[in-house]
Amino acid sequence: MSMDDTNALIEQRKAKLAALRAKGIDPFKNKFAPTENCAEARANYAEGREVALAGRITAHRDMGKSQFIDIKDGSGAQGSARIQVYAQKQALGDEQFDIFKHLDLGDFVGVRGAMFTTKTGEISVKLTAFVILAKTLRPPPAKWHGLEDTEIRYRQRYLDLMSNDEVKNVFLKRSQIIAEIRNFLHSRGFVEVETPMMQAVPGGAAAQPFVTQHKALGCNFYLRIALELYLKRMLVGGIDRVFEIGRIFRNEGLSRKHNPEFTMLEAYQAYGDYESMMELVQSMICQVAEKVLGTLVIKHEVQITGGKIAEEALEANKTLAGAVKAVAKQHEELHLRGVEKVIDLTPPWRRVKYKDLVREVGGRDWFDVTPQERRRRAIEELKLAGDIAAGYEDFEVTGAVFEKLIEPTLIQPTFVTHLPKELVPLAKLSPDDPTTVEVFECCINGQEIAPAYTEQNDPLEQRERLEHQAGGEQQKLDEDFLVALEHGMPPAGGMGMGIDRLCMMLLGQESIRDVILFPQLKPK
Repeated sequence: MSMDDTNALIEQRKAKLAALRAKGIDPFKNKFAPTENCAEARANYAEGREVALAGRITAHRDMGKSQFIDIKDGSGAQGSARIQVYAQKQALGDEQFDIFKHLDLGDFVGVRGAMFTTKTGEISVKLTAFVILAKTLRPPPAKWHGLEDTEIRYRQRYLDLMSNDEVKNVFLKRSQIIAEIRNFLHSRGFVEVETPMMQAVPGGAAAQPFVTQHKALGCNFYLRIALELYLKRMLVGGIDRVFEIGRIFRNEGLSRKHNPEFTMLEAYQAYGDYESMMELVQSMICQVAEKVLGTLVIKHEVQITGGKIAEEALEANKTLAGAVKAVAKQHEELHLRGVEKVIDLTPPWRRVKYKDLVREVGGRDWFDVTPQERRRRAIEELKLAGDIAAGYEDFEVTGAVFEKLIEPTLIQPTFVTHLPKELVPLAKLSPDDPTTVEVFECCINGQEIAPAYTEQNDPLEQRERLEHQAGGEQQKLDEDFLVALEHGMPPAGGMGMGIDRLCMMLLGQESIRDVILFPQLKPK
């Protein structure tokens, strides 16, 4: 629909609004009391039963002296239920029937009448009275049932929700997922708390923060990049099981897996360790899947972009994991079109050490050769020249191999354990290999869902490792946190979980923008 056509329809609707007001009708009512919703009316159908319903008009069929409209509300299992309303001039009278003709697609109405079934078997309401609750001045999307324009869908999510019931269902399911996470943690004795979003020192992760000016205090604050350091203060204070679900802000890039603001769960359990967190993560995700979806088997229909390389990779590797690996080696973003990807959450989940996975790709002697040889292999043999910056340290070279060539292949739930100590300065060293820490990354659907640690509670060791890591504005030392540790923190396991990525995996979505109601976009 062109801009001129849209403007013409807006003018027509404004004229109808003016005509209604000229008749003394207020088309923006304060209140209407339905007796039930559309789903309940359909479920409790009885011929001649009087009902009062309210909803948005989604269809309008004019047959002269009789008219049909469909109204839809937010009821039903999918968050959307529809019912047909039959308006007859003889039943309404000339004046009311004339007012009925002022209705447009998208308007909200309240209707009263008796239920009946049409000759075609359609459950309907024979109208005896109606009231206009909200007159719309803009027409609905041209493709009312199934808005496809991605730009409009993300920028005007309300139109997406109006038009696409499956999209609305994703966000209703997301709400249920978060509710079930809370139920699970509360059942295990965890206490939910709230910690500051504006912090004097951004800590708990290596990420670029957003900076804001606090006028009253005359100093800069940072939007938080993690929840960790404040939740550990709770352990020091004697709350042995604590969690928070909150927004995190990182001033970094956008992609199908990253949004600058996202939702994170972090939970800490005194007297636990990384293995305690494995059990927690596995049990929680399985319980959430069973409660919300009714299954542990998740199906994704994914897409292939990347042209000939991706097609050849899929042809040469009949297994999805093999195709993913081959595509990743060519630096292609993973999107497999027409391939059904099945994720089975049935426990127990695979456990494998980080070093063992790297050896499978980089060679059995990867950790025995010199750092120079590792860099050469990564760049020349593994084709990662574009992913390894000149200043990368040795552990970062290995990290690029894992991130680009291994992580995308981990479709089924996998606990990748014992990461290099340089990657996680807030975790305890592994007793059997002091070059690694007692950490896991839970990877599902080719991306990290949840990292977890055996938390470092030695204040002197923690200070030394943070000082070694510190460098740049985003990694200032949080002295108050270190002072808190000096007051004593019990041994603990801690975990973080990206709620958006979890929802992507559980709800069959391949882009983070499809599970965030209002994703970050460049302003027009």
